[in-house]
Amino acid sequence: MNRFTPKQSIHRWLTLSVASLAVACSPVNRTLEPVAINSRYTDEQPALSGNGRFLAFVSNREGSRNILLYDRQTQQYVNLPYLNRPDAVADSPSISNTARYIVYIASDRGRPEVELYDRVTKRPEVLTRGYVGWVRNPSISPDGRYIVFESGRRGQWDIEMIDRGPTIELDRLNGVPSK
Repeated sequence: MNRFTPKQSIHRWLTLSVASLAVACSPVNRTLEPVAINSRYTDEQPALSGNGRFLAFVSNREGSRNILLYDRQTQQYVNLPYLNRPDAVADSPSISNTARYIVYIASDRGRPEVELYDRVTKRPEVLTRGYVGWVRNPSISPDGRYIVFESGRRGQWDIEMIDRGPTIELDRLNGVPSK
């Protein structure tokens, strides 16, 4: 009978853990052929970009609840590295003119936060860190400067707005970012 020693068991566990992590962090191989928007999985909460080219929605087709971005022109899904995290549930997407900016709810540790994802920098940013009260249903202005959301800060649902300021690169329909 083949028995593992504790040292062999730990080595085997570490090897399997590293291999699982490498597979989990690998980019998903997507086909270059046109693909359909809908699937046999739940797809919901659609948001259309200002130019009508991009469609963001929530889907559970990859085994967890993720935000997907579909390019209607190329009929392909757009890769969104670092947006969907295995430790958080993404919800309620809203996108700017050319889908450069995606605002959404991310819930990790049971606490929803409004987050902003910039497809140019490929970086999510928490906008309501340390915020008192619950938040839901964020929406971004077409140029990406303003974000509105529902807030339960006062014990009732109110509307709040974040102005990202005049120095951000606006998402313009002609594709030329401005400052």
